[in-house]
Amino acid sequence: MARLKLFSIFDTLRNSNHANNDLLPSSNAIRQNLVNTNLDGTTPCNPLVKLLRRFMSGPKIDGGSRTEAEEKVYSWLYALAQTQRDMAFEYVRSTERGLSFNEAERRLRENGPNVPLEYTFPSWWHFLWTAFFHPFNMILIFFSALSFITSDSLNGCIMLILVLIISVCLRFYMEYSSSKAAMKLSEFVKCPVKVQRCAGRVIQTELIVQVDQRDIVPGDIIIFEPGDLFPGDVRLLSSKHLVVSQSSLTGESWTAEKSADIREDQSTPLLELKNICFMGTNVVSGSGTGLVVSTGSKTYMSTMFSNIGKQKPPDGFEKGVRRISFVLICVMLIVATIITLVAYFTSDKASESIIFGISVACALTPQMFPLIVNTSLAKGALAMARDRCVVKSLTAIRNMGSMDILCIDKTGTLTMDRAILVNHLDSWGIPKEKVLHFAFLNSYYKTDQKYPLDDAILAYVYTNGYKFQASKWKKIHEIPFDFIRRKVSVIMETELKSFQFHGRFMVTKGALEEVIKVCSFVEHIDTGSLITLSSEEQLRILNLGEQVSNGGLRCLGVAVKRLQTKNINLSMDSEETVESDMVFLGLITFYDPPKDSAKQALWRLAEKGVTAKVLTGDSLSLAIKICQEVGIRTTHVTTGPDLELLDQDSFHETVKRTTVMARLTPTQKLRVVQSLQIVGRHVVGFLGDGINDTLALDAANVGISVDSGASVAKDFADIILLEKDLNVLVAGVEQGRLTFGNTMKYIKMSVVANIGVVLSLLVATIFLGNEPLTPKQLLVQNFLYSVGQIAIPWDKMEEDYVKTPQIWSEKGLPMFILWNSPTLIIHLIRTEKIPFIQEVASWPVLCSTLVISAIGIAIPFTVIGHFMGFTNLPLTFFGFLVLLFLGYFTVGQVIKRIYILVYKKWL
Repeated sequence: MARLKLFSIFDTLRNSNHANNDLLPSSNAIRQNLVNTNLDGTTPCNPLVKLLRRFMSGPKIDGGSRTEAEEKVYSWLYALAQTQRDMAFEYVRSTERGLSFNEAERRLRENGPNVPLEYTFPSWWHFLWTAFFHPFNMILIFFSALSFITSDSLNGCIMLILVLIISVCLRFYMEYSSSKAAMKLSEFVKCPVKVQRCAGRVIQTELIVQVDQRDIVPGDIIIFEPGDLFPGDVRLLSSKHLVVSQSSLTGESWTAEKSADIREDQSTPLLELKNICFMGTNVVSGSGTGLVVSTGSKTYMSTMFSNIGKQKPPDGFEKGVRRISFVLICVMLIVATIITLVAYFTSDKASESIIFGISVACALTPQMFPLIVNTSLAKGALAMARDRCVVKSLTAIRNMGSMDILCIDKTGTLTMDRAILVNHLDSWGIPKEKVLHFAFLNSYYKTDQKYPLDDAILAYVYTNGYKFQASKWKKIHEIPFDFIRRKVSVIMETELKSFQFHGRFMVTKGALEEVIKVCSFVEHIDTGSLITLSSEEQLRILNLGEQVSNGGLRCLGVAVKRLQTKNINLSMDSEETVESDMVFLGLITFYDPPKDSAKQALWRLAEKGVTAKVLTGDSLSLAIKICQEVGIRTTHVTTGPDLELLDQDSFHETVKRTTVMARLTPTQKLRVVQSLQIVGRHVVGFLGDGINDTLALDAANVGISVDSGASVAKDFADIILLEKDLNVLVAGVEQGRLTFGNTMKYIKMSVVANIGVVLSLLVATIFLGNEPLTPKQLLVQNFLYSVGQIAIPWDKMEEDYVKTPQIWSEKGLPMFILWNSPTLIIHLIRTEKIPFIQEVASWPVLCSTLVISAIGIAIPFTVIGHFMGFTNLPLTFFGFLVLLFLGYFTVGQVIKRIYILVYKKWL
């Protein structure tokens, strides 16, 4: 069962992946183990997950008083937990065959989509409200009101136009358009849930269908397996070795065993109910079916957090922008007051001085600030969509541009994620058909969950003409694979009258070291008789596996055990007993070839200043082999067990210099990412597609997954690649830096322009003894300049700029202002090269410049110009204007070169 992260109910339930006490960390333990510092909002991720985790370290969720809505949820879930399994259908008016399609559609219309209201797309009026109530807009409205009070209705109208047409309307149009585009993009990320429905009017037939999680309704019967997430609160109907992670709700890493064959009582804490699974929790291992009893805003998770703010903490860029915004507002208020007083003392006209001060304050207000920033991000999201990327968080685009380390899991990113069976060896490294035969039977009858290695075994047998007569065997029982056991066992029997194949057998296949642990015997190399598997023999077999891994192959161990022919009803405890004293048969080896495009993509990323680090759960030798083939340096490598032995300082130092880390648990992947962020002060991206990558995806500044990845991994990702190609990621990095650069252009232009206007007006007012511009003229100038900047998001960036990661510098912007406030021109600011000679702006910026300049020159000769108080200029003035422009241009370019020499960067 998957879920739609961008707009889904689980938009922030980034839980841990599969888990047990060794695999998954306690959130508190991780924070204490790593560093005693919070990430301070630097990890953009799923807002609700962030929200949940902010409150997880405090008191237990179900402590304290409850609201009326919470009491209803508690009573409802306890009633279902205490009732018999078969009676649960009565509570939700369903049947053990499932809902009919017509009834499901009716309930969907009645209950609405399975998405909490707080996470649906905002309506148009929400965007309009947000666009209107911005600090700068409020200031303009305030000044407009003052203008009307002082009988300067023209200035008041101009300011209202700036607010309603330029700032509000354009921002509303762009954000609402990008929201609709994002809604269309979300259609790429379908999150299917296996649901049992019934069809037919006279004779009803049970059907298993795939239903999007947003279309799940109370009364649906769902089928789940490892990696799935529950799309609602569920009463279990059947369960098989079911283990669930509830860390998204509890904040604790411990997994919980669940069982359908239990009736709970009122004394059991809600989150410890064994027959209830909650929305947003995920299946670690096992499988089963469940009855959906609550969806959407009526679930436990949605009710518990319905009154908590949903905005995640701002990242470094957002905090910097917010800080600069309020500094500008403070400067505006102070300087406007000073200019008003100076104008009054020089002219002795109070009303005109106030009006002029208001106009100055308006000129200092960067009206296009929200519009430009949001337009740049929205444009970046749409551009990445054309490159087959689904962007779930707009801020992730900026972070892509700032990313300087990319952590990747080997499988499916560096390799083709398509296993090919290479050989089937006995314990002595000799090819033997018997090993392949039993491995084939295990994969053939395994039903809990198919993996690519099973497909590779089946494909190898079918394409090479082996006749293993699977139809002559009958499956009796299965002990499923999970990430704790790392093996799967199938019990089967046959009536074949062969000495080797007669009776009942248990066949186990899995990680070599795990299979060896349950083996006590091995076949002799010459006689084929069984001998005891001594510690020397175990070491020899493990060395054989290491040799295989060193050759770039992956291997699985295969073991078998003959059982007594009798009825078997295994519990979890007896399974461990049966799965012992087995005979080790041999190894199956596989090869996952590297992608042809991986080496080129990694080289392109390195050119752009992004260092690749491989974080994988595979063996070190296998990881090294793959990394060498794709060009990743393997001078410094380590493993998860080695990292566990290090103290904190040594751990951080090792992570800093190591490029390949193998045999990592999900917890260790998380610690590595956090170490790079907090201690190394890097902007970290993590690319993973497996269940075991979710913790790291959650922690990374940019979590990246692929459309074919596990549903839980896609949910935790900020960006989903619709193609498993690292070159797509390179394009995303370029787009992120383009977006970041254009945003910084506007910030620096607007800030420098506003400060420059302040200095010019202040000096002119003091030394000329009168106002250099009338309020109307000042507002018109500001209006034209603001409109001219709208094209900035469509500008291009120089090649040198996109070659290196770009981050917000709190010290850089103030120094830029001090150096460049006296000189400003758009084309000077937008590039570090010589404008029009070494670098030409994009055509939207050029057109914007020409149009606005033409309008500015033409206005004095029009009726509007006369009304605004402009004077017709003689032609000789334009000759002087050319000389003034050249001088202005030259001084600005000189200052720019000196600034670059001192600070080594421009934008």
